[in-house]
Amino acid sequence: MPEEQPKKVRRGRPCPGYSFTADGLKVSDEQIQEWLLELVEGEESVYGYKLLAQCLWNERKLILGKHKAYRLCKELGILQKQREKKLKHPRRLPKNRLVTGPNQLWQMDIKYGYVVGVDRFFFLLSIIDVFDRAVVSYYRGPECKAKHAAQALGDALKRRLKGSEPKPAIRTDNGPQFVSELFGDMCESLNILHERIPPRTPNMNAYIESFHSIIERDLFSKKEYMTMVEAYEDVDWYMDFYNNRRMHGSLKRMSPFQFSSWVMDLKDRSKFHLAL
Repeated sequence: MPEEQPKKVRRGRPCPGYSFTADGLKVSDEQIQEWLLELVEGEESVYGYKLLAQCLWNERKLILGKHKAYRLCKELGILQKQREKKLKHPRRLPKNRLVTGPNQLWQMDIKYGYVVGVDRFFFLLSIIDVFDRAVVSYYRGPECKAKHAAQALGDALKRRLKGSEPKPAIRTDNGPQFVSELFGDMCESLNILHERIPPRTPNMNAYIESFHSIIERDLFSKKEYMTMVEAYEDVDWYMDFYNNRRMHGSLKRMSPFQFSSWVMDLKDRSKFHLAL
């Protein structure tokens, strides 16, 4: 008898990792998940995945089918039947504070870059000091999970703080990396105050939002990357340029590191403060 041929396993088309708006703009799945989390933090928490997708169409003209909306919500654990689960680290809202020097308040967020050669997004997670506008740490890669956010924060603390110097407050949005148990555990173990802004209030994270707008204008909007390596090399170059050489209008036309060194030489630092 002839041997029975093994059955071929039919595989579906791989998920592209993005959706489109009505204007044809590509939006990464990770950005969509951030928007979904913002919705369930607000009055839209009563909606199921179908109505959440409708909200994204109403607000952002995002074309999101019900099957993908279900998958993304399931990955986040925000399907209605799971919403009663309480977070281990509840959100602390930002407080108004007077920043008088470096390492008092850091803002942290994620931006998405696009590599046309492989039709994929990459992640750029940046941490900025609101006093001297220095990018104290960053991560770029094909994925960005809670462990990457924690590693970037740990790297910034090692490089910026000396000895028993007080740790800065960390301000983020409600992205999945920042609401994760791992990131919350790290902040708690290091006695770091982690503030999460309310949904739809990017102005409360204005400094990191501004930096990501600058890198979009100066870098991402001017080039089409064919490989991930090419994109990462450009990001590394720009971070060095921004911190060390790029003049900043709000820093007396100095770079962040030049401004920081100049301020440290002053005896009276009270003239240079930011009300946040």
